[in-house]
Amino acid sequence: MKDFSNSQLSEKTAVLLLSGFLGAGKTTLLKRILSWEADLSRTVVLVNEFGDIGIDGSLLEDSGSDVVELTSGCICCTLSADLKQSLTRILRDFKPLRILIESSGVADPTAVAEVIQKTDLSEKLVLSKIITVLDADFWEAREMFGPLFYHQLEMAHLLLLNKVDLLEKNKISMFLDEIHKLLPNARVLPTIHCHIDPDTLWMNSQPSVVGLKSMDFFRPAPANQRQRPQNKMSSHAHSEKEHPHNSKFVDASGYVTFSYETSDVMDEKKFIKFVEDLPLQVFRMKGPVRFQDRTVVVNFVGGKCQWSDWRGKPDTRLAFIGWDVRSEETLNKLKACLIK
Repeated sequence: MKDFSNSQLSEKTAVLLLSGFLGAGKTTLLKRILSWEADLSRTVVLVNEFGDIGIDGSLLEDSGSDVVELTSGCICCTLSADLKQSLTRILRDFKPLRILIESSGVADPTAVAEVIQKTDLSEKLVLSKIITVLDADFWEAREMFGPLFYHQLEMAHLLLLNKVDLLEKNKISMFLDEIHKLLPNARVLPTIHCHIDPDTLWMNSQPSVVGLKSMDFFRPAPANQRQRPQNKMSSHAHSEKEHPHNSKFVDASGYVTFSYETSDVMDEKKFIKFVEDLPLQVFRMKGPVRFQDRTVVVNFVGGKCQWSDWRGKPDTRLAFIGWDVRSEETLNKLKACLIK
C-alpha cells in the first residue's frame, strides 16, 4: 500500500480524527489501521480516555507507533487546553508526518476540530479527515442520544455503519437509505468489525457543507416516551454461535464481490448515469474505465465517486463490493453503457 497521500500533499502534519459514540468500534478501527502495511514510522497515536485509567493505549502498544494518552476528561471540553498542549508537545518531540486521534465516545468532533483549525496549531496541522464509527444498533435509537450524536455524524467525511452483523438483514438497506437522505454528502459504508480497505480510508474527501437535512430525529422525546429500546445495549455481546443459521441476521456471506472486464469503449454519459443510479447496496467500485478519448480510474465509495487519470492498459476492469447486491442486474446495466 502506498503511504498516506494527504501527508504527501501537504507540508503540514496531517491529522486523522476517529469519532463515534461509546462502544461503536473506534479502537477496533484504529488497530486495523495500524496493522496495515504502511510506513508508520512517523505516526503518533493520540488516545483520549474518559476517566482516570487509560485502556486503549495499552491495547495499541505493540502497533509500532508512538502512543500518547489523555485521561481524566474529554478532549472536547475539560481537556481542550490539554489537547492543544499535547499536540504542541507531539509536534516538538516527534515531528510526525501524521497524527491519529481516537477521541472519547463522548467527544464532540466540532470542538476537537476547532482546537486544530482555530488556534495557532493551524499553521502546523491540517485536519485531513474525520471518520465516524456508528454502531448500527444505535441508529434506531438515535433520538435518545441528543446533539452530540448528531455532531459526530454531521462532521464525518466517512461514516462506518458498524456491527451490521447484529442487524436483521432487511434493516441494512433501510438504514443506508435513511442515512443517505439525512447525510447526502457523506460516504457511508456498512462494516463488520470496522473492516475496510486502506484505499477507502485514505480516499480524498472534502468536509460536508450541507450536513443533516433535518435535526428533528435527535430532539428529546417527551418524558413519558423516553424509554430505551429493549436489548439494544446487550445485543453487542451476541456471537455468531447464537444465531449461526438464522437467516434474519447478517453474516459475512452478505458481502458480494464481482467484477467486469472489457476492451470495448464505454459511452461516458451513459456510464455517468450508471454510477448515479447505483443502488446504495453497492458501496464500492474501483478500476479503470475506457472512454473514447481517454481512460480514467473510477473510485466509488459509499455513494460518492472520484475520477483520476490512468496511464496503464486502456481496458475497463472494474471490481465491485456490495451487500446482497444482484450482480447480474448491475453488470447488465454496465454493459448497456458500451458503445456498439
